[in-house]
Amino acid sequence: MNTTLFPDLVVNGETVPHHLIAAEAQNHEAPKGKPGIAWRKAAKAITMRTLMLQEAQRRGITTLPEEIGPGRFETDEEALIRGLLEQAVEVAPPGDAEIRAEWARDPARFKAPPLWEVSHILCACDPRDEEARNHAERRAGELTREALATPKHFARLASEHSDCGSKSSGGALGQLGPGDTVPEFEAVLRVLAEGEITTEPVLSRHGWHVIRMDACAAGSELPYEAVREQIAQALEKAAWTKAAKAFAQTLVASAEISGVDMDGTLEEEYP
Repeated sequence: MNTTLFPDLVVNGETVPHHLIAAEAQNHEAPKGKPGIAWRKAAKAITMRTLMLQEAQRRGITTLPEEIGPGRFETDEEALIRGLLEQAVEVAPPGDAEIRAEWARDPARFKAPPLWEVSHILCACDPRDEEARNHAERRAGELTREALATPKHFARLASEHSDCGSKSSGGALGQLGPGDTVPEFEAVLRVLAEGEITTEPVLSRHGWHVIRMDACAAGSELPYEAVREQIAQALEKAAWTKAAKAFAQTLVASAEISGVDMDGTLEEEYP
C-alpha cells in the first residue's frame, strides 16, 4: 500500500506514524483493489485507541497487564485502555423489575438445552489426507444408501462397519447435549428429525459419519428464577456498552483530529 496517497493522521497534535496504520489495516476487510477502505477503517481504529491512551495518560492511570488466556497477556496499551474504561464507565446493576420485564417480554427465549439420543457409523480418516478422505467418503456413501434402504438394519451396519468404539452397541452414542460433540456433528443434530438418517455423509475432524436421530427432547421453557442471573448479566453488559459508546463520543467530540473522518466510527466500535 502506498502510504503517500493518504494524509497524515494527527490526534490532538500527536502524529500517528503511517506504519502503525498500515499494520492495523491488515485487520480490516476491504474490496479487492480498494485498499483505501481498509486504511480508513484502520485510521479510525487507531484514532480511537490514541484518544483512549491520551486520556489514560491525562488521568495518570497505571494498570498492569492481566492474563487473558493460558500464557497470553494484555499489551501495555490494552491494559491502560482497560484501566481507563474501568474508571470512566460505570453502570448500575439492573433492578429486579427491569430484569423481570425483560424476561416477560418473551419467556420462550429461555429454554433448557435439548437432548439427543444418537447413533452413528464412522468411516474414520484424516480429512487433511485427500486420498484417505475420498476413500472414506465412498465407504460412507455406500453405508448411507444401505441404511436408508433398510433403516432397521442400522445397528447391524454400525456393528459391522463403524470405526468408532460405539460399534459394540450398534453405533449408539447415548444422550448428547449442546457441546458434547464436535461442531460439525452437532450442527446436523440440530436439524435432524426423530428417526431420521442423514441422506449424505457428514464430514468432521474424525472422518465421515452416517447419523441417525434415535430420539429428541426439545428444551423446556425455564422459569424466571432459573434465568434471572443470565438476563441480569446481559442487561448490564448492554448498559456498559451504551455507556462506553457515550464516553468515546465525548473523547471524539472534544478532540482535534485531522486525516480521518470519525463520523459513524462509534457505531462500528460499539454496535
